[in-house]
Amino acid sequence: MKKNNKPSEEDTKNPFEKLVKISVLIGICVVSGFIIYYGLTPEPGYVYFGLLEDGEELENYTIEAKTGEPINFSVIVANYLRRDYQFRVKVLKGDNNTILYPGPSNGTLVYIFDNTTLIHGNSWISSTINVSFTQIGSNNIIIVELWEIKLEIEYFFNILWYRLNITLS
Repeated sequence: MKKNNKPSEEDTKNPFEKLVKISVLIGICVVSGFIIYYGLTPEPGYVYFGLLEDGEELENYTIEAKTGEPINFSVIVANYLRRDYQFRVKVLKGDNNTILYPGPSNGTLVYIFDNTTLIHGNSWISSTINVSFTQIGSNNIIIVELWEIKLEIEYFFNILWYRLNITLS
């Protein structure tokens, strides 16, 4: 008896079709893996740090003031780190010679807020801060620094500032 050496229909399929099927299955698995990973991975936490003028965000803040005239604002810190956040806020003022970045500034210290601890999802708003300038100039700066406290050690975290034109009163 002679065996039929004729290839079966499955053997005659184009090898390219098999390769495409395998590639599609691998692609589906990879994309599914990315979807699962990003779906289960929480977004990184953050700290919101901002300045408020007269109870509102400091968007259209004062850019001109007179010598001796108080500039009033508040600081807001909100914790979204998914952990407790202990911090201190420092308020400084500066001029043309003040270094603002990177790291803490070399401005003149005006006020320090005591250490505060926020749990996740809570915010803190400072009392109203009054800063005034005695020197005229177009590059006077109010600086607010946020310092994180970890194991009783203070670490620079962030800095905000805005420039003012101070004129004679």
